[in-house]
Order: sequence, then C-alpha cells, then structure tokens
Amino acid sequence: MHGVKMMLAAGWLGLAPFALPSLAVELRGTGDLGLVIERANGTVAVVETTGRSVLCEVAGLGDLSHASAVFDRSARYGYVFGRDGGLTKVDLLTCGIAKRIVQSGNAIGGAISQDGRLIAVSNYEPGGVKVFDSAGLGLVADIPAVPAGGGAASKVVGLADAPDQRFIFSLYDAGEIWLADLTAPQAPKVTRYEDVGQQPYDGLLAPDGRTYLAGLFGEDGVVRLDLWHPEKGPERILDGYGRGEAALPVYKMPHLQGWTGAGDLLFLPAVGRHEVLVVDRATWQERARIQVAGQPVFATARPDGRQVWVNFAPPDNAKVQVIDVPSLAVATTLSPGKAALHMEFTPRGESVWISLRDENRVVVYDTRTLAEVASLPLAAPSGIFFTARAHRLGL
Repeated sequence: MHGVKMMLAAGWLGLAPFALPSLAVELRGTGDLGLVIERANGTVAVVETTGRSVLCEVAGLGDLSHASAVFDRSARYGYVFGRDGGLTKVDLLTCGIAKRIVQSGNAIGGAISQDGRLIAVSNYEPGGVKVFDSAGLGLVADIPAVPAGGGAASKVVGLADAPDQRFIFSLYDAGEIWLADLTAPQAPKVTRYEDVGQQPYDGLLAPDGRTYLAGLFGEDGVVRLDLWHPEKGPERILDGYGRGEAALPVYKMPHLQGWTGAGDLLFLPAVGRHEVLVVDRATWQERARIQVAGQPVFATARPDGRQVWVNFAPPDNAKVQVIDVPSLAVATTLSPGKAALHMEFTPRGESVWISLRDENRVVVYDTRTLAEVASLPLAAPSGIFFTARAHRLGL
C-alpha cells in the first residue's frame, strides 16, 4: 500500500512515477505458499513451493505436538489448531500472528466453513465443538458433545466442513456422529446419529462433499453417511475386515483425513494391520487389499490419482511406499529418513513434500522420477499444509 501511495503522490506532483526510487515491498501472491508445523518449539514455517524455500518462521503458537491448519478463501490467513487448545490466525504475507486465543484445554483439529466466515474447533477437553468468526476469532457458538444418554461430554474427532454451511464430526467416547447446520450461526441445528460403532477415531469427507466416512477403532469397520440423503442414517461398510485374524499393536492411529480417493477407488489404512484397503466408491464394497511395509498412517493420492503414497507408524516410519493405482500394487519403496510423519502434494502433483521429524528437515520428491529434489532444514517438522486446501472441501 505504501508503494501505491507513493505512485499517486508522483502523479499529483506531475512527476513520472518511474523516476521515484523503489520503496514498495515486493508483492507476492499466496497460491504457492504453505505452512509447516515445527512441533518442538511452537513455531510454523511459511514456505513457497515454486522455489522450494522457507520464507520465514512465526513463533509463539503454543503446543504444536498434534497440530493442523486450514486457510481462508483468500489463502492469506492460516488458522492453526494446537494441542493446548490454542487457535492462532497466521498472516502468511506479513509473517506474523494476526490473532491468537486459547479456547479449550486440549484440542484435536478444526475446519473452516463453506463461506469462510466460521472456524470450528474440535476439543478433547472439555469436549465438544466451539465455533468462532474467522475475522476476529470471537466465539459464535458452543456445541457441547454430551451423548444421548447424558453424562460427560465426549472427545470430538473427525471434524470436517460440509456443503450447505454445515460441519460434521464424530464423538469418540459416545459412538455417535453429529451433523451441525450453521446457517444461523448463533443457533446451530444438530442432527445426531447414535450407536454408529465403537470409538470412531477420525473422519473423512470425500472430495465431492457427499460422503462422510468415520473409521472405528474399537471394532473392524467404517461408518458411511450420505450427505445427499442424511435422513437414511449411517451405513456400515468394511464390517469385520479383520475377522478371524489377530490385530497387530497400534503404535500410531491412522488418519482418515489423509485418505484421498483415486478415480473410483478409496484407499484406507487398516487399523492394526499391514494393509491398505481398497474400496469401490460406486458400491462401497472392498475391491482389494494391498500388503504394505508396516502399519499405514496416511494413504494420500497424488492429485491426478495415478499414485497413492503411504507412510507408516513406528518401527517402519523411515519408509514411504508408492502404490501404482492401475495395478493396485506397491511400485516403489523409498527411504526418505527418520520419522516420515506427513506428506503433502503440490496442487498439481509434480512434487510431494515429506516431513522428517527426527532429522529436522523436510524433503521434496519429484513424483515422476521419484528423485529427491530439495531438502529444507526445519525443527522437528510434522504437518505440511499448502494454501490450495483453501478451495477444497473437507480440509
């Protein structure tokens, strides 16, 4: 803005604008920017994908041991959800904190509404969902997650933004799914679906916004809710997928929000198994199982759906495997480094960024050649979030 004022002043004085010294800060768009969580020190790094570089770091965000981020529709502001209940609005252009509040004792993530005006946060302690206005982070609504039978509020997981100004989430302790209509933000209308299964641990909204899937930790299965016909209620799919076989110890919970469809298929990490389950989205029946190198945490499709990249829980978390979608087979096993925690594709998928927490760096791979093309030193990096998410549902 300062540079614009100088140009106007030049016009008023009858001077040629180009004769003035360049005082304006370099202009920058936000389409190739992103945030990397540095979980050990309460810092986020602002990165850009074109030059594969770190632009700056923003400190003072609290406990980021399990943190995630969403972006407003301008892709200028990122909203970071910290484990300590902190909600921080980060300005990617000025590289600073625009606003920060601590809204609960323990939080697990959040979402931004369809119109970009509301930020919802899912809480472990005291449970429930709180909704804030995205501009100033003022409290708009408080939705306590008290189960149908009463008692203590449940931990809330799997929070996602849905079409028609709604949020959908799961109650881990109560075995319920709630669909909240925030058309009138101060008076949310909540539809409850009870007895969906034991311990829904995470949730995924399909990229088209129609289907919500909640994985079950307490039993083998996944719950599906069709948001075009929510009156039909939840449906179980993949019921008993591990029937008759002993489950392996779970060292890190899989993340449904890392699951992405590839064409007509979904690729789902199986809880307690060294398998990725493949589901036909037309029939919601199991199509295949792919044996992988360990217990999968994220199974993430390249934007064109040609590959699915999979990372793993300990002790196999130094590996990443690439599944070839047409053959439904592991094509490549990579060894990027210790504690490969998170993977994020650039918007068109020519590269993928992988955080290596125990090596204090982020590596970038070319997805065509599978060669490492960059390494960025960062302190204990975990989640990677690019601003392209601003224009996608369920993220």
